[in-house]
Amino acid sequence: MAKLWHIFCLMMRGERRSLLRGLALSALVLIMGASLLGLSGWFIVAASAAGLAGVGAVFDVFRPSAMVRFLAVTRTATRYGERVLTHDATLRALAKLRVTLLAALSTRSHDRLIRLRGAQALNRIVADVDALDGVPLRLFLPLIAGGATQVLALAVLSWLVDWRVAVAVFGIFTLGGLGVVLWGVRGARVPSRRAESAAQAFRARFIDLVSTREDLALYGQLPDQLVACRDAETRRQTAATTTDLRERQAGAALMVVSALAAASALWIGGTLAAAGEITPARAAIGFFTALALMETVAPLRRAVAEIGRMIGAARRVTAQTEMPDLPDALPWPEGPQSLTFSSVTFARGTARPVLSDFNLTVAPGEWVALKGPSGVGKSTVLLLAAGALRQVNGEVCLNDQPVTAFLPGATTLVGQRAALIQGTIAENLRLAAPEATDEALWAALAATALDKVVAGKGGLDARLGPRGAGLSGGETRRLVLARAILRQPSVLLLDEPTEGLDTETSDRVLAGIRAALPEAAVLIAAHRAEEQGAADRILSL
Repeated sequence: MAKLWHIFCLMMRGERRSLLRGLALSALVLIMGASLLGLSGWFIVAASAAGLAGVGAVFDVFRPSAMVRFLAVTRTATRYGERVLTHDATLRALAKLRVTLLAALSTRSHDRLIRLRGAQALNRIVADVDALDGVPLRLFLPLIAGGATQVLALAVLSWLVDWRVAVAVFGIFTLGGLGVVLWGVRGARVPSRRAESAAQAFRARFIDLVSTREDLALYGQLPDQLVACRDAETRRQTAATTTDLRERQAGAALMVVSALAAASALWIGGTLAAAGEITPARAAIGFFTALALMETVAPLRRAVAEIGRMIGAARRVTAQTEMPDLPDALPWPEGPQSLTFSSVTFARGTARPVLSDFNLTVAPGEWVALKGPSGVGKSTVLLLAAGALRQVNGEVCLNDQPVTAFLPGATTLVGQRAALIQGTIAENLRLAAPEATDEALWAALAATALDKVVAGKGGLDARLGPRGAGLSGGETRRLVLARAILRQPSVLLLDEPTEGLDTETSDRVLAGIRAALPEAAVLIAAHRAEEQGAADRILSL
């Protein structure tokens, strides 16, 4: 529960005012419900008693009936407002929680972020945040509002009826409701967690089925993938059936608690009325109020069913949102920058160092190509220059400042894996420069020999499919390079930038980049002769 409370506090931090208003409306709805039923019970019994006593002609029926109508209508409107406000606040709090989560993940090491690129990991991150919508809506807001209503009912019933009736109702609801919740959580926690795990497995397998169906069919694995999807869905349905059973059992147990509270109020109130200590109408207030207070514990049955998935999601999100304490970062450097490696050593764990006592300086406007066999450390040098990896010894600096001292993005890295989004070509380009004009976009495309291709596809408004579908591999590569040009970086890091391009296009792209960024220090991990030929200096690793 500590993790769930931590998540609730995070959500309150982002939407405190709206959630507090929703909490106040939730409590008001419960209070009005108890008042409505208690007043109705008193009104019926008091009117009957007045008729039996022969004083019905002078009994005031107008003000109680008007109050009953007022409470009924106002309670309905308040319930609507509470639902709209709390759900809207929860959705906005979840959106801010996603931003907090992604901001925390962005501080993680490059190796960890690479592992998060898989469909299953990304699917888990999205699903975990979605699972937390029940934390305010079905757990803490109902608990707090219900607890406040129970305490208020204890005080009011002690005043209007009798303290013994009030204590009996309060004790049965508090102890009985708590016992039912603990019992339900214990029984539903495991199947709820299994249902969520199976749902994640089904989603990941189904995404694989849709996105790679051609390859699966080619290798004869399509039937096996279908069986795997059905197996995951069967496991989810089995676990969900068990969870639903626990939810219904918890609901039935809460109804028993409510019945016991109402019966106790009726028995104690009836005994006191028979003894002449209170009137029958006052005894009716205790009985009907106890019936209405069932609403304070009813929402917890849903929390019981979802507690397993919520606890698991809260643990993972809490662990991922714990951001390390970092020193204040410097803003991006302005003007020409030189990139310097001074006695840099890098190793992964206890393995043999990938780089040892590495030294290199790339001056503004200079192009340096790194060549060597695969695995020798070319991409590692680029990641160190981008600040994505931390060296064991030595310094990587922009002019005289460590590259890690700047805000992320001080250098621009174009890695081997191109990343595009579903949307227009202009939207993909403006990820790097949101304020860029159409003329600037066309200039970047021209620098990468992609302007005629884009014009033939419909211009900047041409839409791409998921992950940039609609472009060839070489066109995708050039679009990413155009996006890098739009940032106007002082240090540009390129990892095999012309992979998949023919010789003529490669030469045009490299020349276009040099013309567009004449003062940039450019470091290239180069396998191809075209890339090495475009460099001012070649360094063998």
